[in-house]
Amino acid sequence: MRVLAGDIGGTKTLLQIAECRAGRCRAVRTQRFDSGSHDSLSSIIREFLKGEKNKSLKAACFGIAGPIRETAKGQSVKVTNLPWEIHGRELKRRFKLSRLALINDFQAIGYGIEALGKRDLAVLHKGKAVKHGPRAVIGAGTGLGQGILVWNRDHYVPIATEGGHANFAPTNDMQIELMRYLLKTAGRTSWELVLSGHGLVRLYGFLKERGAAPESATVAQAMQTGDPAAAITRAALEQNDPLANQTLDLFVDIYGAQAGNLALTAGATGGVYIAGGIAPKIISRLSDGRFMQAFRNKGKMSPYVEAVPVQVVTRPEVGLVGAVMAATRFG
Repeated sequence: MRVLAGDIGGTKTLLQIAECRAGRCRAVRTQRFDSGSHDSLSSIIREFLKGEKNKSLKAACFGIAGPIRETAKGQSVKVTNLPWEIHGRELKRRFKLSRLALINDFQAIGYGIEALGKRDLAVLHKGKAVKHGPRAVIGAGTGLGQGILVWNRDHYVPIATEGGHANFAPTNDMQIELMRYLLKTAGRTSWELVLSGHGLVRLYGFLKERGAAPESATVAQAMQTGDPAAAITRAALEQNDPLANQTLDLFVDIYGAQAGNLALTAGATGGVYIAGGIAPKIISRLSDGRFMQAFRNKGKMSPYVEAVPVQVVTRPEVGLVGAVMAATRFG
């Protein structure tokens, strides 16, 4: 069976045609698109399928960064960080697909996690996983995604959440100042406002305003001429820039704390997986102990989270792998 799968985010869209037999899938063709350069998912699919001679696509599944709505008119989603409205029935009709499903991008990552091997994961904390225990996945990138995986008979079923938009909770005096800064500059607090690419830039601005360290003219210029979050990360990891270093430390502190919160909320005795585009790029900072210190700082529940395994997903196309798997199940 041939399936069409997609991983649709605010920054990039990955599409793939895969050949699946007896529960195993092989990628036939994969292509990356800049999401912001297109006005709709339909236009990207049209471009991807242009010249595709084989009309035997049986099913499609798209993992999309946004909450999926289920109504009498079918599935639809407003992409959180793009001006796109996607309707399942419309895509199904336009591209003459017999079956099509829209799922949240972290549902897709949840499906993909089951297909990962040891080389696709970096262990932050070994812990002691409970067999078939609930799992949790969290990932900072363009936004902040979170999901829960629950065992059902012979596989994990991923459940999407919008926990990234829940209110941020400070853990020390400086983070209380940050909370006030968010209220002043953004009008509210949320985890995504600090744990994302734009969140990293916001933390930099907060520390700069606070006078934590002088701003480097070189870093300021790099932020203006390129991706500001990437410029901050490079300045911290490669140039040992004081302000960028403090920014990344604060980011890791908050990331670890919220990953630990999610472990408690989900009862994630089966493990916590750190996905998203940012984690693999800052793996040296995530693995130096700071992240896990914040993760474990849960008072009476510290022994509980101490037992939870924590791993970083280093395979960037995990969401696409999951969308392929979901297409075969829904198909």
